[in-house]
Amino acid sequence: MWRSEDWKDYELLDCSGGEKLERWGKYLLVRPDPQAIWLTPRTDKRWQHPDARYARSSSGGGAWEFKHVPQRWTVGYRDLTFNVKPMNFKHTGLFPEQAANWDFCMDAIRSAGRPISVLNLFAYTGGATVACAAAGASVCHVDAAKGMVQWAKENAQSSGVSDKPIRWIVDDCGKFAQREIRRGRRYDGIIMDPPSYGRGPSGEIWKLEENLWPFVELVAQLLSDQPLFFLINSYTTGLAPSVLTYILETLVTKKYGGHTESQELGLPVTGSGLSLPCGATGRWMAG
Repeated sequence: MWRSEDWKDYELLDCSGGEKLERWGKYLLVRPDPQAIWLTPRTDKRWQHPDARYARSSSGGGAWEFKHVPQRWTVGYRDLTFNVKPMNFKHTGLFPEQAANWDFCMDAIRSAGRPISVLNLFAYTGGATVACAAAGASVCHVDAAKGMVQWAKENAQSSGVSDKPIRWIVDDCGKFAQREIRRGRRYDGIIMDPPSYGRGPSGEIWKLEENLWPFVELVAQLLSDQPLFFLINSYTTGLAPSVLTYILETLVTKKYGGHTESQELGLPVTGSGLSLPCGATGRWMAG
């Protein structure tokens, strides 16, 4: 399991009974987590006094219960700064377990010894975009949601990389990739974090299990002659990390060499010393 060990402004304090107790800066949040199915005792008294809690509704969905949380605040990871806020469906605009992938990308870029261009698809609020830009890469950030791209720009500003070579694109990732292929544009690194399920701008349905292979097959055409890395992240429950290995080995390694590693992502749990699983990542690396 790849774990994010270097957070100072985020901490997973405890998890049990389908919920997790987290510290985001100085604020305590309780949020649902479907992986935390164990029923260990909640001995940490902070469970009883969070600053905000996302409560599930018996009829579906849920809502935040606020006490002492501002509309938004910032958290830092190493030299990066991100804006977070409680938003619909339990999220905060940042997935802290992704720091393990940010570290991987930054290390690869800094070790390359040459200019690196990165394509970040389904880029959300730009955690990977900001990390790659801070490491010295030029980045193309693509997400279909205009609000998420604006949020990513704010994260770039907060992290001091807004003057770096970043292209901000609001578009369907598949349609954008097709146009980039026709333009002859190529990238040394590709990052993608596709949703489990979604609908395209014309109503087309995206299901990860059905669409991931053809999508990676398409996007792999955007790799440069000397690619550095190709990273796929998945939060789809039941999709084993080895599936990502199989896809990347078949579509990338056979052409470029290198090798693939895939693991669960996880967060260390302070209370138990164990790890909460948080999806899977496959990483193809050159060399």
